[in-house]
Amino acid sequence: MILVDTSIWIDFLNSKDEINSKKLCLILEEGGDICITDIILTEILQGIRDNKEYTKTKEILLNLKFIQPKSPDTYIQAADIYRACKKKGLTIRKTIDCIIAAIAIDHTIPILTDDKDFENTAKCSNLKIYSKA
Repeated sequence: MILVDTSIWIDFLNSKDEINSKKLCLILEEGGDICITDIILTEILQGIRDNKEYTKTKEILLNLKFIQPKSPDTYIQAADIYRACKKKGLTIRKTIDCIIAAIAIDHTIPILTDDKDFENTAKCSNLKIYSKA
């Protein structure tokens, strides 16, 4: 299973010809097992202005697998990730990214992303970045 981050979905849904958007296409074509979190769903939907596009996108995303935090410990782990990065001089800009990373770590699955915060998070935690070409 692969957790697909918000930035990849936005590029994919907007048909942007980006490397990771192409990776997602390939994963989907090969019948790959992908998932999202509730937070990623929120991030994607909040940026859609057109009502028809919002409804269409929501229907597509609600058919994906969702992974959840396993316990309150997930949120403690998110704080620990942030603190570990800070100690290494790496600032993670959004708390949400630490939570998403902690959820991926809980489920021992890699994340497909192009967000530098996740690359930094991987330097300070057990987060795995999906990198298959």
